Amino acid sequence: MTKTNIIAEPGKQEIVMTRVFDAPRELVFKAYTDPKLIPQWWGPKDHTTTVDKLDVRPGGMWRFVQRGPDGNEYAFKGVYHESLPPERLVYTFEFELMPGHVLLETVTFEEHDGKTKVTVTSVFQTVEDRDGMVKSGMEEGAVETWDRLAELLAKA
Repeated sequence: MTKTNIIAEPGKQEIVMTRVFDAPRELVFKAYTDPKLIPQWWGPKDHTTTVDKLDVRPGGMWRFVQRGPDGNEYAFKGVYHESLPPERLVYTFEFELMPGHVLLETVTFEEHDGKTKVTVTSVFQTVEDRDGMVKSGMEEGAVETWDRLAELLAKA
């Protein structure tokens, strides 16, 4: 399994994550945009994810709701700014329990020899927002999420 690389330089408003998946980019892009596949990999293993909305086009909205083992629900939402299959997605990301802290994510999918390098660049409104995300445990969550994506792609 390849490693998830996460770069969060002090004083910067962004986080950059990269990983190479052993799958063609059309399949990886589909996993990011298919409401039947997203619940199989998005978020921690002990949570269930429901796709409430998913309209992958400029101006289209998305909303995912996770339910933890304790029964609590956590919702995330955003608006797509760009969808260029199978190369790139750009959308906003907001955790509903922390309204107003919106970030912009750009996801690129680069295929090399049947494998796909995914790069996610998350740009936050402030360094403080970025630091808060890092302190929230997002690194562990991102690694677990992408491990689940790799497992799903391996079955395809």
